[in-house]
Amino acid sequence: MPKIPKFKIGLCQLSVTSDKNINLVRARNSIEVAAKQGASLVVLPEMWNCPYSSDLFAKYAEDFGDNAASLSFSMLSEVASCQGITIVGGSMPEWDNGRLYNTCCVFGPDGKLTAKHRKTHLFDVDIPGDILLKESDTFTAGGEPTIVDTDVGRIGIGICHDIRFPELAMLYRARGAHLICYPGAFDMSTGELLWELEQRARAADNQLFVATCAPSRDSAGCYTIWGHSTLVGPFGEIIATSGHEETIVIADIDYSAIEHRRKVLPLEKHRRGDIYLFVDTHEQKPWRIES
Repeated sequence: MPKIPKFKIGLCQLSVTSDKNINLVRARNSIEVAAKQGASLVVLPEMWNCPYSSDLFAKYAEDFGDNAASLSFSMLSEVASCQGITIVGGSMPEWDNGRLYNTCCVFGPDGKLTAKHRKTHLFDVDIPGDILLKESDTFTAGGEPTIVDTDVGRIGIGICHDIRFPELAMLYRARGAHLICYPGAFDMSTGELLWELEQRARAADNQLFVATCAPSRDSAGCYTIWGHSTLVGPFGEIIATSGHEETIVIADIDYSAIEHRRKVLPLEKHRRGDIYLFVDTHEQKPWRIES
């Protein structure tokens, strides 16, 4: 069991504006409020520091290696240290060696970066009369799964479209994750049909906790987001959720529920390795596991 097996999680469903400084202030204030309400782990949304628009990602992107220029990165590091909490920092556009990534940074209670996940599955979709989006025109896909040991458990990270791929969640389960965090920004049509379904499926199939965090909805924006940040338990049950407005979801996580669920429904024992086989083909790099 992790150092802290029972704790509160805070999901900060933020309103995002075109003013980056305002977004940073709102994010910091929400993190501080969540910490004051007892959250030991705080999760932010996908693209919380900029509008969700392919035309704007490059403008708002930061080089995380340049502390002076990376205001979002520096703020998350500082507030994690000041509050003594773990932060799964949603996602931000990141410049690295001339390439643009959709990146989630995880910070420990000392403010140090403990892991960085780059969105692995890019959302390229054309739904006639609904949405046309091709993230691969803007972003480079990440090439690694990300799992990190923290005071509040072993956490796997995915970003938005990553949740649709059960293999990634299975990999995290096989590597001992207690919780998977998915910052996301599903649109209205996919959100209504799939957002809750995907979360509950990933949690129930792998018998672990799943936390998602989305921006709040802005119907006047160029990309209308579903919202509904949620914590799901290891039986696929919804523990806490929000609507589409700006809010903070505070909920309790107790990892003993994982052991209980796996005991009463021992899926690992029931698996038919003689018929099918899950193979982890990716070498686990040491820096991805921080103790």
